[in-house]
Amino acid sequence: MDVRIALIVSLCLMGFTCAEPVKYKDCGSTSGKVAMVDISPCATQPCQLHKGQSYSVNVTFNSAVESQTSKALVHGIIAGVPVPFPIPVEDGCKSGIQCPIQKQQNYHYLNSLPVKSEYPAIKLVVEWELRDDNNKDFFCICFPVQIVS
Repeated sequence: MDVRIALIVSLCLMGFTCAEPVKYKDCGSTSGKVAMVDISPCATQPCQLHKGQSYSVNVTFNSAVESQTSKALVHGIIAGVPVPFPIPVEDGCKSGIQCPIQKQQNYHYLNSLPVKSEYPAIKLVVEWELRDDNNKDFFCICFPVQIVS
């Protein structure tokens, strides 16, 4: 087994044992169905994200389509305005998913959400999308967070 795959599987398993399922809203998943969302560490909801730290985001979903690729997009919704939220790896095929993605298969998407020190202390909604070859969402989830010092 490839060392990277073993590491990702280990991180996924850690996420399942350490994280609490997060309450989320589906914001337009058309190419898949979300089964569970975990953010670690997230002891309370809304999740309190501390400046300068990074958080593990794990989304379990079932694909309704086949796709050669997947791309993540993350936005912070502040006063109704989507603001791009950079993540380290946009390629879902490098985030725990083995591509090509097959129809009717379950996948565990794993990525990190870094919270920069210069971000303001604010309550907002995070919108996280994972798109297929046709720019349709395998999943689109929204969940509230609070950035704190």
